[in-house]
Amino acid sequence: MKSYIAEAIGTFVLVFFGVGSAVLAGGDIGYVGISFAFGISVVAMAYSIGQVSGAHLNPAVSLGALVAGRIDMPTFIGYSLFQTLGAIIAAALIYVIATNSIGGHDVAASGLGQNGWGAGYGGEFTMISALLFEVVATAVFLIVILGVTQDETGSPLMAGLAIGLTLTMIHLIGISITGTSVNPARSIGPALFVGGTALAQLWLFIVAPLIGAAIGGALHKARITSP
Repeated sequence: MKSYIAEAIGTFVLVFFGVGSAVLAGGDIGYVGISFAFGISVVAMAYSIGQVSGAHLNPAVSLGALVAGRIDMPTFIGYSLFQTLGAIIAAALIYVIATNSIGGHDVAASGLGQNGWGAGYGGEFTMISALLFEVVATAVFLIVILGVTQDETGSPLMAGLAIGLTLTMIHLIGISITGTSVNPARSIGPALFVGGTALAQLWLFIVAPLIGAAIGGALHKARITSP
């Protein structure tokens, strides 16, 4: 239970400061600032709760760890549930803060940092582009995570930094394509409060990251991307 609670807290921090940076300060810090907010959040949690739960903060990361043989099925299920809970609580808090500003915040018009694709969203990429990006980006993310945290040949002291910078890299290209998910929990939280198209498109941000994570985990297990 301690590790499950740690995952809920860690995912809360990732979503609150990552998605929150887009909703509450995006106009001031831009895509680069938002990208670093996500990356720095991961670094902070990796070095603070990593020894408790591994700081997955993401059901896709947990699935990759499952495929790679790092965790078992009950742990994957527990982590995923608590990660999603943490993300929902974070999205709820962002919603309360945003809608209680003097100028107000119209969630229907301005959103809540939800992921998406198509007309009116970001660079207006198609569903195929969104699917391909999320699968490839998540696979790369898992290859890095599993490689730098490997007991025999990994770099535990630098792991958190490497993972955080990789997530920053992914966001720098991905924000204009899908808003960057690579994390089903991160996508579920905001979508529940936005509804409409965000909920209708949510399936992609659950399915694609999980596929990418399974690919990354399988490549690592087969020693194709690791010594």
